[in-house]
Amino acid sequence: MFDPPLFGKARTRFGGLSGAVKGALLMTLAAAGFAAMNVIIRAMNQELHPFQVAFLRCATGCAFMLPWLVRTGFGGLRTASHKLYFSRALVGYGSMLCWFTAIATLPIAEATALSFTSPLFATAAAALLLGEVVRRRRWTATIVGFLGAMIVLRPGLDVVSFAHMLVLCSAALGGWNSITVKQLTRTDNPNAIILYMTLYLVPMAAIPASFVWQWPSLQAWVLTIFLGLFATLAHQSFTRALAVCEASYVLPFDFTRLPMVALLAFLVFGEVPDLWTWIGGAVIVGATVYIARREAQVAAAEKKMAAHADEVGVATKRVP
Repeated sequence: MFDPPLFGKARTRFGGLSGAVKGALLMTLAAAGFAAMNVIIRAMNQELHPFQVAFLRCATGCAFMLPWLVRTGFGGLRTASHKLYFSRALVGYGSMLCWFTAIATLPIAEATALSFTSPLFATAAAALLLGEVVRRRRWTATIVGFLGAMIVLRPGLDVVSFAHMLVLCSAALGGWNSITVKQLTRTDNPNAIILYMTLYLVPMAAIPASFVWQWPSLQAWVLTIFLGLFATLAHQSFTRALAVCEASYVLPFDFTRLPMVALLAFLVFGEVPDLWTWIGGAVIVGATVYIARREAQVAAAEKKMAAHADEVGVATKRVP
């Protein structure tokens, strides 16, 4: 495999970093990739229907993952979780369609701020649908996070549009999707998880796209290539950031996506987010970070109790 000396040196230096630094760098890289991806989607929506843009994103994302499949062979795709992959793709496609349609008209920074409610929806789903124990502090943080969303939307003072509802629907579906991904990472390779997502999504996305299809211009094809590139880069970085470091530590770096996307939207489209978007976004971010850290504390406490119970059990067995 082609491996330029410069890349080899960079990989060696990166490998020598601590897990915390690796996680921070990878999550920041993921945030940059998602920010660029969203600006490209907005630009493509000016020419193509969101359904077609969603299909092109899935197809190019799949194409960028094929080199990994060639290198590892079909053995890398062995899994016993096809039903879970199918449900993840179905939910993910719904989230994608809502998001792609919404940012065709909404200011991108405003939509991004609202999209950060996804972990809040995940917390609610884990409690209401999966029966997980969510205690008072996490429920309080979840409610505060949704109040942050209300600050962005300002219902009663401003018109809450259909596009706003689509963003929240996308975030809710994304929250459920994150629970599915968490289950899959326990058994499957991160590359396989990403590739399976696109393999299931391409035929799903092709059907709606066929009804609105128009041949893209040369500019749209170029944007399509960059869309697939940035999407793959972002998902790879995000997955690996969670693999090398605790989510409670790396999660705050994902929120750098908001200033990044605000800057790109200003440079490309001249969009300037209002003060309420920043205030509401900050409230949502604070609530989400608290939930992540609280989950990490509970997990650490449970692990410590389990280890103590094992020690007690071993000691008991040794007593004659």
